[in-house]
Amino acid sequence: MMLTDSKFKIKQTVFLITDIDQHPRIVVGILVRDNSIQYELASGIECTWHYDFEITEEKNVLISTSY
Repeated sequence: MMLTDSKFKIKQTVFLITDIDQHPRIVVGILVRDNSIQYELASGIECTWHYDFEITEEKNVLISTSY
């Protein structure tokens, strides 16, 4: 059995750091590879894969109001 140090959990609501609209996304999948972990995030009907450094638990209201 392999244990992973996952920063986010399935069904958790998160935000993308670079998303200027700060749409909430839900973690729907976790992909564990030899040297990395990626998270599948769903927003509406769109699903995309991201690394943990692209994701935050907190909505950044400054980025959404500055554009």
